[in-house]
Amino acid sequence: MQTFLVILLVAALIATLVALVRGIVAFLQNASAEARGTGTTGPTAGQLKSNKMMQQRILFQALAIIIVVVMLFAAGRT
Repeated sequence: MQTFLVILLVAALIATLVALVRGIVAFLQNASAEARGTGTTGPTAGQLKSNKMMQQRILFQALAIIIVVVMLFAAGRT
């Protein structure tokens, strides 16, 4: 059981890192487009993608925290 939770935790941490990097890349691409003066109104596709990636990062972080709590709870019961 503990090994399974560790594998899930590592997967959640990797997913968090991937979502963070993708969100930062999308943010930087959007920032460079704004610096070039593309001047559109409303959110751009890059802004929406960056927002989505940051929401996924928060989801994966929450999942990792829940897994850690379950691991600590299981360790306390033994």
